[in-house]
Amino acid sequence: MQRRDFLKAGGALGLGGALASPVPARAQADSAGAAKSGSTLQADVVVAGGGMSGVCAALAAARAGASVVLIQDRPVLGGNSSSEVRMHICGANTHGIPDSRETGSLEEMRLDNQVRNPQRSAAMWDLILWEKTFYQPGLTLLLNTTLDGCRLDNGRIVSVQCYDMRREEHLTIEGLQFVDCTGDGTLGVLAGNPFRVGCEARGEFDESLAPEQPEPYTLGSTLLFQARDFGRPMKFIPPAWAYRYATDEELGRGHESYEYGYWWLEWGGMLDTIKDDNRIREELLKILLGVWDHIKNRGDHGADSWALDWFGFIPARRESRRLEGAYWLRQNDLTSGRVFEDEVAYGGWPIDHHQREGFYRKNDDFFYQQRLDKLYSIPLRSLYSAKVPNLFFAGRQVSASHVAFCSTRVMATCAVMGQGAGVAAALAAGKDSLPCEFGPQDIEAVKQTLLRQDAYLLGTPNRDPEDFARTAKISATTEQSGFEARKVTDGVARTVGNDSHQWRSQSLEPGKAALTLEFGKAQVLGELHLTFDTDLTRALTLTHEDSYDKSMLAGAQPETVRDYRIQCRVDRKWSTVAEVSGNWQRKCVHRFKDLRCDAVRLEVTATNGAPEARVFEVRCYS
Repeated sequence: MQRRDFLKAGGALGLGGALASPVPARAQADSAGAAKSGSTLQADVVVAGGGMSGVCAALAAARAGASVVLIQDRPVLGGNSSSEVRMHICGANTHGIPDSRETGSLEEMRLDNQVRNPQRSAAMWDLILWEKTFYQPGLTLLLNTTLDGCRLDNGRIVSVQCYDMRREEHLTIEGLQFVDCTGDGTLGVLAGNPFRVGCEARGEFDESLAPEQPEPYTLGSTLLFQARDFGRPMKFIPPAWAYRYATDEELGRGHESYEYGYWWLEWGGMLDTIKDDNRIREELLKILLGVWDHIKNRGDHGADSWALDWFGFIPARRESRRLEGAYWLRQNDLTSGRVFEDEVAYGGWPIDHHQREGFYRKNDDFFYQQRLDKLYSIPLRSLYSAKVPNLFFAGRQVSASHVAFCSTRVMATCAVMGQGAGVAAALAAGKDSLPCEFGPQDIEAVKQTLLRQDAYLLGTPNRDPEDFARTAKISATTEQSGFEARKVTDGVARTVGNDSHQWRSQSLEPGKAALTLEFGKAQVLGELHLTFDTDLTRALTLTHEDSYDKSMLAGAQPETVRDYRIQCRVDRKWSTVAEVSGNWQRKCVHRFKDLRCDAVRLEVTATNGAPEARVFEVRCYS
């Protein structure tokens, strides 16, 4: 696949809520996905692990034109965010860096969740992730399927072996490129990729936050719970084996809110968080039920009408193995806000280290955080192996020192790493090449395709040569100072610092909220990409009480354009070619067939609450 063809493929299966393409029949999805041959599947890209990094990797690769198989060993997707664990998705914007929320496919799914799931049902989040992947053309989803082997030829992975527990079927999945998103580096270990566990010594990467000597310990695991106020007295009878904490001093933790459990129900960092998972779960159950017994039965805590509604049986694992890649991301890369030439993702969560004793570390240094005052980029070299040439990885097991991992480990950062790895794997498969062979043009193709998929990169603007909106003459019926029409093609699709990178109309009155792009000559318009404002400073979390972040809003985000029409000019005459009502998505893609025009106009007629139209970016493709 040539670079030009790859860039075209990158936007061919775009994003977009109310504007998404019609859901295909399952037979269509299968025919576009992996080729089937008995108990063998073949695909361009094989993704192992269906957490947020795996979901985003699989979607990105499929939307970049690759055939994809996504393997997940659970009945649901989402990993620690799923209904089985229910951890909220944190990322770069959670600790005060403005306008830093992750976009791309994660934003698409979060916005769907805000509108379709105001009740904050964990099962509804499962459904959103399932339908995004199950109905994505080019993607074959395998749930309840355990990866338990791989075959190499001349050092490259050629296939993986799996077992479908529900169907009692052994599968072989052959591929060109493989992406390990298991969280534990399972595929990497099976393929013989070197890995690390624990903390490096301070001197290895010159990290002030690292211990003087290397340590084998990791961050522990957590069991979460949810409680509900039933409006009447509710008893709690603890099992005999649960721990007892008679006083607040003995418990040693604050417990002011009851709706959503406590992250400090953590333990196991001194053990092997993989091999000792059963032991860790047993200890955490004793702690969790002991904490709830304390709240309900050991003093007046105002919880008489509260009862446990759910609690987990799968410990939320923070850390296990980290796979060795072509580059180890390290502390100074994060604190300096380094921008890599091969950037494919970014982070901004604090360097958030938890002590190995977890819950039993009663003093004030149970954890420490070093806040970051700027975002940092994540290089592609940290997302592919230096030993197994066709192995990518994304998620918490990427090539990062333990100190750097303490920031990169959170799910929103894992998700954007997944999107970066997925696009790169699709390019490698399309070119029949390896990531270690990528030259500057290949890296640029990966970055431009990520931007086209609504990802954000710190140092890379839109310079896609296929986007002819970049050379258009742009005007608007009205515009606000600092929010001029020309900014919709300035290459950046979010506010950065004091630059809005956005057009805003003065009002929504008829005739005052229209944006026009004139091309100077007739063009064949095949795709029109629109990027709207969804306020990237606001938190969008699922399983946390609203007091966690007062900015969080259920439903469509008020800044977002809701109703609009698209008009094209042919022979000096304008005609409407698309009309939309009820949009809530940030990125919307319209596709046309053989539409020739010399100008295109966007007329906004309503938003979800803002008094003016807000548009970050417009792209045009043949």
